Amino acid sequence: MAAPSPPILPISNSQAAVTTTTVPSAAASAQSQPPIATPAFRSFINKISDTVRNGLSQRRPWAELADRSAFSKPESMSEASLRLRKNYAYFRVNYLAVIAAILAFSLVSHPFSLLLLVGLLASWIFLYLFRPADQPLVIFGRSFTDMETLGILVLFSVVVVFLTSVGSLLISALMVGAVVVGAHGSFRVPEDLFLDEQEPATTGFLSFLGGAATNVAATTAARV
Repeated sequence: MAAPSPPILPISNSQAAVTTTTVPSAAASAQSQPPIATPAFRSFINKISDTVRNGLSQRRPWAELADRSAFSKPESMSEASLRLRKNYAYFRVNYLAVIAAILAFSLVSHPFSLLLLVGLLASWIFLYLFRPADQPLVIFGRSFTDMETLGILVLFSVVVVFLTSVGSLLISALMVGAVVVGAHGSFRVPEDLFLDEQEPATTGFLSFLGGAATNVAATTAARV
């Protein structure tokens, strides 16, 4: 009588199981990566909010800005220029706030231009400035390098600013703001204004512009 054959034991392919488990994990981790560098973006937003808050805290009283008894016609262009320099040194934050309000009103009154500008700024922020350096930009299955992304964004900026109403709207709003500031600074008599000589020449919004420009330049140089 023949001996019974031994039972066949199931063989598990542990390597295939590990590979199968690893691939979804890698895909899940790749999908879980944030589209932007969250700490850097949060630091940038906090810097903006802190700078705006500090700048507004340094503004002069609006009643002092609009004091009707302090207005008079300048006798010459040199006197008007001198008044403008003194008033700008004293009401610098107020003037920048007025220009920002005029610019905001112009954009709100033109929703299409506002939408284009917001889209342009969002493209620079999310696709280039604060995108993780080790995460390439992928659109419709195609991967773009940093140089290609920069070229596309520059081309998009040129189209939005020069081939739409955004550029003319921004220029006109800034010109209106400059005219308002120039007229006020020329007709406001600055004899009753006392500026602290130890106050730094660049504070508030102007320091933010310098810091933001430095950060953007450093980010661009690091990517290039």
